[in-house]
Amino acid sequence: MVASESPPKSPYLVPGFYERALATGRHRDIVGGRWEETGRLQMLALMDAGMRPHHRLLDIGAGSLRLGCKAVPYLDPGHYWATDASHALMLRGHEVELPDRDRLPVDHLVADADFSFVGVPGEQIDFAIAFGVFTHLPLADLHRALNAARQRLSGLSCLLFTVFVAPDGHSGPWRQPDGVVTHPDRPPYHFGHDQVIAAAHAAGFAVDIGHRMLPRGQILFIARPLMAEGHGESPTAPTPEAGSPSR
Repeated sequence: MVASESPPKSPYLVPGFYERALATGRHRDIVGGRWEETGRLQMLALMDAGMRPHHRLLDIGAGSLRLGCKAVPYLDPGHYWATDASHALMLRGHEVELPDRDRLPVDHLVADADFSFVGVPGEQIDFAIAFGVFTHLPLADLHRALNAARQRLSGLSCLLFTVFVAPDGHSGPWRQPDGVVTHPDRPPYHFGHDQVIAAAHAAGFAVDIGHRMLPRGQILFIARPLMAEGHGESPTAPTPEAGSPSR
């Protein structure tokens, strides 16, 4: 009897997923929908955290530049960087979604399927965001990404990331406030609040929780590097600006 293969840990890893989506013009749909709403919320969250035009931003899991089409016009030219498992998806966004493509050099779009951040000038990056990335990846990938960000993005002041959260110790599916049902062992994934905090602390980050209501019930975590001694926050971290809930 031949054992059946395990399904991919993420739907984005199904063979041919990106090729089929791009061939049918679905580059917006496959990054989670709610294109305008989600891109706007990402920008507001970054600005709440202190991002200004002179800062340099890394968009982790950038997809077809849902955030990029708003961040690139806002930031100084050349100050936006992006990574994604699919280089072709980012290129499609660069081709059709940017109001001024000259503000974003193509070599700032870096193929990166494992959070290695190779090719990203880590010493120059001030802010990073991973929105809707860990909602379809297991906890081990969150650990990997946070550790790599702390180690390789040496100039980082603030990292924003979203996850689905379920009550600590809950072992089965959980219905999120926006109706989506998440799982501990398959996508869409959820984690316990304490698991997320522990992962951030283990990587060398202090974390706060954002206040804005996000699509599908995601929770925003705002991580800032701890000093090398492990006590207190980095003196370069910007002071967050209070943002009112967008309920």
